[in-house]
Amino acid sequence: MIKITANDPHRKSWLDVADDSDFPIQNLPFGVFLTADDIVTIGTRIGDYAIDLAALHQLGYFEGINLTDDIFLQDTLNDFISSGRKTWRAVRNRLAEIFDENNSELRDNQEHRKNILFNIDQVEMQLPVQIGDYTDFYSSKEHATNVGTMFRGKENALMPNWLHIPVGYHGRSSSIIPSGINIRRPNGQTIPDGSDTPVFGPSKQVDFELEMAFITTDGNALGEPIPVNEAEDYIFGLVLFNDWSARDIQRWEYVPLGPFLAKNFASTISPWIVTLDALQSFKVESPKMEKPVFPYLQSTGKKSYDIHLEVYLQPENAEAQKICSSNFKYMYWNMSQQLAHHTINGCNVNSGDMMGSGTISGPTPDSYGSMLELTWRGQNPLKMNDGSERKFINDNDSVIMKGYCKKDGIRIGFGECKSKLLPALDLKF
Repeated sequence: MIKITANDPHRKSWLDVADDSDFPIQNLPFGVFLTADDIVTIGTRIGDYAIDLAALHQLGYFEGINLTDDIFLQDTLNDFISSGRKTWRAVRNRLAEIFDENNSELRDNQEHRKNILFNIDQVEMQLPVQIGDYTDFYSSKEHATNVGTMFRGKENALMPNWLHIPVGYHGRSSSIIPSGINIRRPNGQTIPDGSDTPVFGPSKQVDFELEMAFITTDGNALGEPIPVNEAEDYIFGLVLFNDWSARDIQRWEYVPLGPFLAKNFASTISPWIVTLDALQSFKVESPKMEKPVFPYLQSTGKKSYDIHLEVYLQPENAEAQKICSSNFKYMYWNMSQQLAHHTINGCNVNSGDMMGSGTISGPTPDSYGSMLELTWRGQNPLKMNDGSERKFINDNDSVIMKGYCKKDGIRIGFGECKSKLLPALDLKF
């Protein structure tokens, strides 16, 4: 495997990059955007510039890298992801060279720059991959303990299987949307307290779930598991993930088969996929396993990532207010264990498949990753700066998630994951 040179912490770009930008030249994430001319292209980002990779390729800047002519002339990253880690790394390394402050080839070519560079405000970000399958895990011990305590009591907070397997379920991929798209409060059946008869109408307990999600490449043939210590070779990168949830709908429907309408109405992701290569400097040890696990789940080395996470709640016509801070490193089950477990039965994964982490909660009340926990099932409403209170998400509230790594003067971030909750449709029967 070729060496990663794109992560050089001393490298500077000839493009202007603010000190607090999520997108220094060491990041070089991948995404898909629509230009003002209604052209969809695959790109990367440095600072506040979106960079057209199709134009770079057509102008010969990737010469020597084994790429098909149309690899970046598509509306999703799936084919590029299928090309494998060696290709991803070679492209990132070349991008770092092209935009290095000492490289004049593109810097001093105004004609080429006009075709390649766009201000980020001039493009519209798209869903970066065609997501064929989506799995959501339940891998934060703090979150699982909090929820279990609310509904079953402290003594039975964790189900018997939780410390033995990364629990997960298969979700709906068609309703996963990129940041910036508004969603509607879902309608569905709920059960009023003290009643044995359901009612139909808008959910009264819409919640966010602070998650991250990883995107896979073509992994394994049907019937062949992915070994836990090779799993990262099959993970392209990470996005922020708000797995919207309707708690009251879920309470009525989840027995016996788990979440359904409470989860499939919408999930929001950040549009730039940050590669695992870009995150190598931020790897940390996973939490210690509290019980022995089977060999197929025994990962070695640093498999977790120190990614600081924040959630902001923005009422309509008001400023956004930070309501929680957490960290991806709190995850009890890491991504390698999740992917190894997902495939141990021979389940095959494909390019563009997405795996959600599950809600990421930390050890303190201000690090809980959902309104369910932050308000403790509505018993302790959040006080907002505009004088209002929140038990769950109100109509016309926006939820904004941010995430970044920072070490030795280098900050690698994910941008924003933002959606506004619109009122439910008034359904007439």
